Amino acid sequence: MRGWHVYELLKKVVRLRVEGAEHVPASGPLLLASNHLSVTDSTFLPMAVARHVTFMAKAEYFTATGPLGGFVSWFMSRDGQVAVNRDDTRAAVASLDTCLEVLRRGDAFAIYPEGTRSPDGRLYRGRTGVAWLALKSGAPVIPVAMFGTDRFLPPGRVVPRPARLRVVFGKPVQLGAVATDPDSARDRRAATETIMAAIAELSGQEYVPRYARP
Repeated sequence: MRGWHVYELLKKVVRLRVEGAEHVPASGPLLLASNHLSVTDSTFLPMAVARHVTFMAKAEYFTATGPLGGFVSWFMSRDGQVAVNRDDTRAAVASLDTCLEVLRRGDAFAIYPEGTRSPDGRLYRGRTGVAWLALKSGAPVIPVAMFGTDRFLPPGRVVPRPARLRVVFGKPVQLGAVATDPDSARDRRAATETIMAAIAELSGQEYVPRYARP
């Protein structure tokens, strides 16, 4: 398949530095919670993990056009990634059930708690879907920090440019002391803030206590 050959070539061309891989379980349910700087995050994060990773991604990624956009669209579709329509609240909530099934069958799932790419490189308030998944599934939550993808393909560009790319995995986030009930809005918010704090510590990004605008 042509797209597969492009993917293999990309892995060879991009010298991706990975740190903290020892924190990523080799098997069993796994929830990766990452910052989000570029559409290419969903391409490079799986390269850093020695197991298949399913993503929740906005629906627009599945219909992207252009050379790189077409590759991203193929990449997101080929492995059953979960598309979410952020303009339809009911559909977005329903998509979480699909994500939960990924974790319940013992697979790895990755999510961007911010819900959209950072518009300025800062880390924005997380949405509570990540906490619902974590508390409902009981899966270990590994914080992830992406570096350099915003320079590799800044918003608005269609042609990548050279950049040093790095993916850092942190230690599992301990949620038991702050939250236990996935049906409690207070617990979901407390768990989300704990996860976002772990991501911020890894990434060094300034935290903004409001939602990022798409």
